[in-house]
Amino acid sequence: MSSKKLKKADIRRQQSLSSIKRLDVKIPEGISFSFRYYQDDKDKFSLADRDSRYLASLLRRLRDLSQLKSQEIINNQSKSLRCHGIVWQDTTEPNGFGIPNEDELVNIPYQFQISANEYGRVHGFFSENIFYIVWLDPDHNLYS
Repeated sequence: MSSKKLKKADIRRQQSLSSIKRLDVKIPEGISFSFRYYQDDKDKFSLADRDSRYLASLLRRLRDLSQLKSQEIINNQSKSLRCHGIVWQDTTEPNGFGIPNEDELVNIPYQFQISANEYGRVHGFFSENIFYIVWLDPDHNLYS
């Protein structure tokens, strides 16, 4: 088959696929993660010296938590999650995240751990069922 005929066949196949109505698939409930406000410009929240095990653990944790709703995470009493609000006065960052319009965006800042006693914490905030990750804190520096 010539390349011209092949291209026409591909175009017809794409057109027929696009005319198929999509079924209404229900997307499972759970949180999503956003890096819209992620900051990596502070040395204490840098991933520069982290190996692939750290990144793999982080991605597994985010995948697993995405099965839950925000209230399930916030109200979870598990020692393996340890999700709780951040009290800025008790931290090394008393002025908060320092993101534009923070007062309007952040109702309560939260942190949760990546794994029990290993790989540190994730800091950010919820807006509905989206958790905005601001800092990754592999060495627990927010409270050092």
